[in-house]
Amino acid sequence: MQKKISICLLTFLLFLNNCGGRDMFTFPSSKDVPVDSSKRVEKNIEEGRGFSLGNSGNQGGVFDFASSNEMWRSSIEVLDFVSFTNASYSGGIIITDWFSGNTENDGTNSRELKITVRFFSNEVRADGIKVTLHEKICSSSSQSDCKIQKIQSEITNQIKLAILKKASIYQKESEKNSKNKKKNKRKAFNK
Repeated sequence: MQKKISICLLTFLLFLNNCGGRDMFTFPSSKDVPVDSSKRVEKNIEEGRGFSLGNSGNQGGVFDFASSNEMWRSSIEVLDFVSFTNASYSGGIIITDWFSGNTENDGTNSRELKITVRFFSNEVRADGIKVTLHEKICSSSSQSDCKIQKIQSEITNQIKLAILKKASIYQKESEKNSKNKKKNKRKAFNK
């Protein structure tokens, strides 16, 4: 039994030795290893170093933060006048709560609206989002007597246009900030 364990251990060490293309017990020069951990990680990824022990079914995934997505941020700001029932960044959807859409109230019916924004892309494009509008009309005599329907309205086009305009402004600001950061890094590096 000890012999099998020794052979397995020796084989494992040989495999580890061959992973790096150099002797396992020689250490790199401090000149070759960046001090900053993020640069060290980048260098290791570029060189193809690292390993994983199989696919752990419990992966966290890639996190894109909503604050860095121009379309999401602009949608939240444009729809700021109403509360949300669902705002799922990972699901790519924003659903508002019902809100009063009455411009004229004849006293017999109450009209409420609900806006849904679906995201199909993170890019600032007209076909990257879809805005839909639902209308609920209830008779004032009975709240259980409501009619809900999806409607086509100029409001959906206005909301979509407002989102796209604001998103393009955010995108320009983001590009400008990233250019300034790169410029500042080059200046700091050249000093």
